[in-house]
Amino acid sequence: MLNNKRARYDYDLLERFEAGLRLTGSEVKSLRQGGGSLAEAFVRAQDHELWLEGVTIPTYEQASYNNHEPTRPRKVLLKRSEIAEIEKGLERGGLTCVPTKLYFKDGWAKVEIALARGRKKHDKRRAEAEKDAKKQVRRYLEGE
Repeated sequence: MLNNKRARYDYDLLERFEAGLRLTGSEVKSLRQGGGSLAEAFVRAQDHELWLEGVTIPTYEQASYNNHEPTRPRKVLLKRSEIAEIEKGLERGGLTCVPTKLYFKDGWAKVEIALARGRKKHDKRRAEAEKDAKKQVRRYLEGE
């Protein structure tokens, strides 16, 4: 499972969706070996379709000439109504769509994407302070 910790830090995640991905066989095998990165990934809407871009899935060594390109755009598979909802959020302005997790569920590769609003620097500091305060309270309560 790949997590995008950077997305949780840089954005306020508003609404999440679980989606499938159109992958090649060598990409699936590479992901199962634990390869990949979501650090600079984003979702782009084009012609009523969603595309996952910026995801790096390393090549699979045993795939010979049938290997994939590590950073190619991958199609996101969602219901038409969910795609329309995401497109509406992107058109509204101020929102973006970022992947938060990539994992396997019942043998299928899934990606969790979220509509998100970017955080300013002072928002990031406030979120970090709240997280530290919660951690201190939890440590204090566990100590008693």
